[in-house]
Amino acid sequence: MQQSAENAEAEACPESDQEDASPLLNQQLSLGKGLCSARYSLALILHFSLFMVYSLRVNLSIAIVAMTNGTNPGSLPNISTDVCPNRSHAQPNDSHREFAQEAPVYDWSAKTQGVILSAFFYGYLFTQLLGGYWSGMFGGKLVLGYGLLSTSALTLLVPLAASLGAAYLIGLQALLGMAEGVIFPAQYTLWAKWAPPLERSRLMNLAEAGCTFGTFITFPAAGIICQYLGWPYIFFIFGGIGCVWCVFWFLLVYEDPSCHPRISAGEKEYIVSSLANQGSSHGRSLPLLAMMKSLPLWAIAVAYFCNDWLFYTLLTSMPTYMSDVLHFDIRENGLLSALPYVGNWLGTIVSGLLADFLLSKHMFSTATVRKLFSVLGMLLPAISLVAVSYVGCDYTAAVVFLTLSMTVISMCGAGFNINQIDIAPRYAGFLLGVTNTFGTVSGIIAPTAVGFLTSQDLLTGWRNVFFVSAALNLFGLLFYVTFGSGTIQDWAREDTALQ
Repeated sequence: MQQSAENAEAEACPESDQEDASPLLNQQLSLGKGLCSARYSLALILHFSLFMVYSLRVNLSIAIVAMTNGTNPGSLPNISTDVCPNRSHAQPNDSHREFAQEAPVYDWSAKTQGVILSAFFYGYLFTQLLGGYWSGMFGGKLVLGYGLLSTSALTLLVPLAASLGAAYLIGLQALLGMAEGVIFPAQYTLWAKWAPPLERSRLMNLAEAGCTFGTFITFPAAGIICQYLGWPYIFFIFGGIGCVWCVFWFLLVYEDPSCHPRISAGEKEYIVSSLANQGSSHGRSLPLLAMMKSLPLWAIAVAYFCNDWLFYTLLTSMPTYMSDVLHFDIRENGLLSALPYVGNWLGTIVSGLLADFLLSKHMFSTATVRKLFSVLGMLLPAISLVAVSYVGCDYTAAVVFLTLSMTVISMCGAGFNINQIDIAPRYAGFLLGVTNTFGTVSGIIAPTAVGFLTSQDLLTGWRNVFFVSAALNLFGLLFYVTFGSGTIQDWAREDTALQ
């Protein structure tokens, strides 16, 4: 099986140079080319691709504030909504009616909105493992490209689904999740072929910073679009841009260095030689039993579940918190909901550079670096969320602590988030599917839990939301620090897999 996979890889690039690379290549010469290199070009292309992925994912989080026009949570009985005083310039309901008169408005309760927002993750859960397996079989480029194209096309249908009823929108959200679920496992499959071990953190974090940059741009842009065009245009504009970008993806991206027509011989030799010990893609067979028994893999999975609970709570529900508790209008809501992601974007890039610096200087082992950044990225956000629960209606303090939380959580990008490629690079895409499945389960539960917790008393409910998120984060951190690893596992070595 393994040999056939390698032959297929060779047939895919018939004109490529298949000679073994010299391990004595001067890496510094290759590193010096910086952003002009093919691997950094891939990181930048992935950065914008993931920008689009998260733009398409979060647009409903801001649009739903305009789609419901303050009906959340007014349709629920005995609810306290005046938890914080309205500021003189914040009149969300009036502003909705003023600038979005032609856009339809729906009377959906807080619980219904929570189900709508979480429906995406039901579909997302379904294709995580399939995306990892397919990308190992057919290549990350095709799987990611078609996943993004499908997501973009389906986004165009959101206004139609909403007009047909909440049930149709829930179904479409699930389909969107299925389409997007293959993207991140496919990205890890690509990096297993492109990222040298001492550059993994910076390359992968530079790419994944596109997620938070997409969120940062989309929140205020969606608010402005809602204000002047109406919420349906959010989905038309971002869905259309996504479809156009897919054309560039298929034209500019190559599966591995041997397929790239413009990569320099030196860079190709450097990448291939640095990855020589990890083996090739997994083909059809997978050591599933060994994976299930692997404590380092369980450590990553538990950390994903706990940390993603906090992340998805903020990602999907922050605009609602800004609107219902702090009474920011739709335009302020978009701008202030985006603010935390500026820090997250910068923190993601900086943490990747810092992690690779520590590894290249042999100051710490891979396991120590991953755990160090996980401690910073999970402990400090938990403390910040607890602080948010006590500031009440102090608008400035709430925004500061939420921004701090989203900034520091970016450190996880150099921690457990990329640990799969350390312990099993041959199966990186599939393992990302495994661990991201755990994170997706929390993405399903968290928005629904927010809807239930805040359905009666907003201020107390949101305090409970923040406490639960912080407690889960601390548990995940302790589990990962105890059982995490930074070395290739025996079951992930090619010679073991061939026995």
